[in-house]
Amino acid sequence: MDLMNLQSINAKISTLGKQTIASPLLLHGKSSHGFISDDERVLLEVSLNKIEKMISEGKPPASFEKAGPRKNIYFDTKKLKCGIVICGGLCPGLNDVIRSVVHELSYRYHVENVLGIKYGLQGFIPEFGHDYINLTPESVGNILEIGGSILCSSRGEQDIGDIVDSLERMNINLLFMIGGDGTLKAGVAICDEISRRRLKIGVIGIPKTIDNDISLVERSFGFDTAVDVASNAIKSTHNEAKDYPNCVGIIKLMGRQSGFIAATAALAQQDANFVLIPEVEFKFGGKNGLLAKLEKRLEERKHAVIVVAEGAGQYFFNDREEKRDISGNIIFNDIGIYLKNTINNHFKKLNKKISIKYIDPSYMIRSVRANGNDRVFCSILGRDAVHAGIAGKTKMLISYWNNNFVHVPMEASKGIRKKINPNGKLWQTVMDATGQGDFF
Repeated sequence: MDLMNLQSINAKISTLGKQTIASPLLLHGKSSHGFISDDERVLLEVSLNKIEKMISEGKPPASFEKAGPRKNIYFDTKKLKCGIVICGGLCPGLNDVIRSVVHELSYRYHVENVLGIKYGLQGFIPEFGHDYINLTPESVGNILEIGGSILCSSRGEQDIGDIVDSLERMNINLLFMIGGDGTLKAGVAICDEISRRRLKIGVIGIPKTIDNDISLVERSFGFDTAVDVASNAIKSTHNEAKDYPNCVGIIKLMGRQSGFIAATAALAQQDANFVLIPEVEFKFGGKNGLLAKLEKRLEERKHAVIVVAEGAGQYFFNDREEKRDISGNIIFNDIGIYLKNTINNHFKKLNKKISIKYIDPSYMIRSVRANGNDRVFCSILGRDAVHAGIAGKTKMLISYWNNNFVHVPMEASKGIRKKINPNGKLWQTVMDATGQGDFF
């Protein structure tokens, strides 16, 4: 990625005040943890050439503050009251993150009051009438086996002033917000209102995006599970397609603006012949178009599998007026059905009989429980969020970058989508694996 906005990336993480309290992780003067100093940094770029170029230009290499427990903390944890809220769509690993946060707060920092806010930001607004729940190690003990979220979620904007009013009424000193780009935007606005009121309330973001598309977040929880389930769906689609003459299997996967799930799942289960993602345009007509290549594939092998991300090919639709849902997300036209109908109509005109098997497993993928890799990832992510919050850090998120968990200012990530580089290793490997070539 480009070294952009270096000042915000290198800016120190906001804090509520000085860290003057010895961490409860100190036992009789000895640490049961490897404490991290705020001076420990993780480089944004690992390319030596780029780093040397920046140094030669008199610029400090961009870096992140390393995550982990601090020797001194801000909050008196015995008097601390925390809240956890989840916003936006479901994602594998939500309950794992909740459990990790609650266990670290309770067992390691001896925090006795942890509230779960039900149904996202609506839970802060009295008019909705949603109850909160007390979260204890016992109440979250077995939630790893459950998909979805025990706190539920919601979409849509809520009044920031009302949210902060509720935080004050409930005496919440530290809020953990689990969500995607919209949640980061809300988190920044909440922090600004907290600052305007001169309150001492910390806000820590835990990035949630099944599409893996938040900027400055190398890997998001739930993505590994999504790839697992999606690759199994590709395998099933291939089994359906190969067992019928001239059969085309189409599988639509998540990926509104970024095609990471489609591309990665296609590599995990290499049965796809064509992969279509938002970052790379394709066309139907012409000798190199999708339809011509599909004709050739059916002539040679009698079956084909197409993986398409939900945000691909939006330029084919006549109605290009931008529509948004209640959370402000763009509402995309259904490229899966459009693809199915276009292929059907094309072969009808050629008087060639084909069959199409169309599969959309999106909501099944979103609501499953996390796999082993994601469980480990969620456990570390949640615990590092607690370490940061207890230390008085705020207006930041926990990210994973260059094999390290790091602190990133919320403002550095909000509103910027991570996308596949069409000239990068991931997409070039997809091109090699499928042999699809360019569609122009």
